[in-house]
Amino acid sequence: MYKSAPHPRTRRSRIAGFSMVELAVSLTVLLILTAIAIPSLMRSLRAYQLNDAAARLSDMLKFTRFEAVRRNTQVNFLILPSGTDWIVGTDSNNNGSFDPTEKQILINGIVTLLPSGTPPSPASILAKLGATSSLDASKSGAAGSLTFDARGAVSPLAAYVLYLGNANSPEFGYRAVILLPSGATQIWTAPSGGTWQRIG
Repeated sequence: MYKSAPHPRTRRSRIAGFSMVELAVSLTVLLILTAIAIPSLMRSLRAYQLNDAAARLSDMLKFTRFEAVRRNTQVNFLILPSGTDWIVGTDSNNNGSFDPTEKQILINGIVTLLPSGTPPSPASILAKLGATSSLDASKSGAAGSLTFDARGAVSPLAAYVLYLGNANSPEFGYRAVILLPSGATQIWTAPSGGTWQRIG
């Protein structure tokens, strides 16, 4: 028995794509989901940038401390402005400037060093460090240096705080890198107007 081939019109209708209404509805749903996700993604990106900058700053302080112990001599950690950015690093020869061979990092972009008064009060940090503790914020957001002695301790003995964040976008929060008198470092986080919590 002879079978006739399916009518070409029938086959074409079975493999047709989306109608304009289906395409419009799909795009609308996609746009709504994207609009909901973007603020969350931006918060995650800013948190990552703050954490990365704090970790790199802490690592550079640790490296400078290690250099002082390894060389059994005093070594300075420099904080220098570079336009609106900051360069921080190890001044191995203690000449007050960065030479091409000295280890350094650039803090730039949305994250910058901030002076005290912009981030939340460090009272919650002080409460956890001890009632007699004090934090020197004079090096945060200002050109200067911190000195490690041959034992790796901060000289003169003091606890310093370096604040990171963006003064124009406080909604993303802040990070604080604490340099203890022993030379050890800690990383703290706080939302705008909130209290500090240790994260590293």
